[in-house]
Amino acid sequence: MKHLESTSLDVLSETLRHLDAGFADLPEFSALAPGLDGVESVLLEVAERMRDNYPYFHPLYAGQMLKPPHPVARAAYALATWINPNNHALDGGRASSAMEKEAVAQIAAMFGWNAFLGHLTGGGTMANLEALWVAGRLNPGKTIVASAGAHYTHERISGILQLPFEPLPTGPDGAMDIAALEQRAARGDLGCVVATLGSTGTGSVDSLPEILRLRDLFGFRVHVDAAYGGYFTLADNLTAATRTAFDCAHQADSIVIDPHKHGLQPYGCGCVLFRDPGVGGFYKHDSPYTYFSSKDLHLGEISLECSRPGAAAVALWATQRLLPLVKGGEFAAGLAASRAAALQFTRRLAENPRWVVPFPPELDIVVWAPRAKSASQASALSQEIFDRAAERNLHLALIQLPLRFFPFAGYDEDRDHILCLRSVLMKPEHEQWIDEIVNRLDQIAC
Repeated sequence: MKHLESTSLDVLSETLRHLDAGFADLPEFSALAPGLDGVESVLLEVAERMRDNYPYFHPLYAGQMLKPPHPVARAAYALATWINPNNHALDGGRASSAMEKEAVAQIAAMFGWNAFLGHLTGGGTMANLEALWVAGRLNPGKTIVASAGAHYTHERISGILQLPFEPLPTGPDGAMDIAALEQRAARGDLGCVVATLGSTGTGSVDSLPEILRLRDLFGFRVHVDAAYGGYFTLADNLTAATRTAFDCAHQADSIVIDPHKHGLQPYGCGCVLFRDPGVGGFYKHDSPYTYFSSKDLHLGEISLECSRPGAAAVALWATQRLLPLVKGGEFAAGLAASRAAALQFTRRLAENPRWVVPFPPELDIVVWAPRAKSASQASALSQEIFDRAAERNLHLALIQLPLRFFPFAGYDEDRDHILCLRSVLMKPEHEQWIDEIVNRLDQIAC
């Protein structure tokens, strides 16, 4: 039985011949590639080593944020590596730089931006660093705030940038406490508020309309971290409140989204967007040995990173060419299917007295806990269920959540946090596998 897609390998061979034909006017030469005779044996060893992995590609992997790249992304990425372009300067990646600009423009258009500044990065951490770096240049020395449920990278980045950082409490839904933000903003020293549209832990969506309202009152900058959840702006089955938050994203000052999460790309591929193209002035630098071949914009002129893989841009461009980022399209349908899977899974868990669900999912992340006498007993059960599920090839994740998220569960409060189970149902196939996932959970008696 074959589990790993391989049809694209035949297409890759054909397209590689087409690429090679584009250089037919060059003199013949023999590439110096030492050790070619041993390639097969080494690759077989690699394949053997890579079998020591969880089956991230399979629907029974319902744990962390690991989504297989689309076959066209894998093939396009591999095809580009035969050229190995560097999207720092146009000299190193003419075609791939143009493809990056086109692909990033399509992501920006998804949020309603036509005039903007943006580029790909090595991942969400680097993209968020650039956004907060610009915020710090515009509001030097002022404080960065994010919710306690936001990604830990914001505090770490603020430290690197030597900017003050403060976490704000979350409400019972895991989103930022807006009253706490208003109270903090009244002190007048906020430089930037990070609004998370899809937190890494629980998928919670901050109330962006309220954050923007406070921006109008207090004048801070708003950065939207949509690294995980950004593509859900295309989904047609969000709640009204979540829909409104995404519909306001175009009013933010900067946005981060990770194509290597829901964008079907190989790692690492992040993206940072700025509403005001004028912030490009902060990137200005003189590099006469790099930017001499064209008066057109070199991507290295608007990026903190220097060398960047052109192959990532080629893969993203190819994926969006095949699956456009439009509402009602095939790509959007995959997001809606992931959310439908999360809703179905939540309903099945809530119907079973064995489980406690603190709040419904806003995107496609579900968190839940076993019913037990105390928080410590529930935490121990979560760990046991996690281990026993893996023995049955059902791979979940774990997360520590505040006990106050479970006021109705009746746990003895012998600790202030509870270890919960967590599933990221980000594969469209998950919608058809909920019965199997629930059945395997039911077989685990703890």
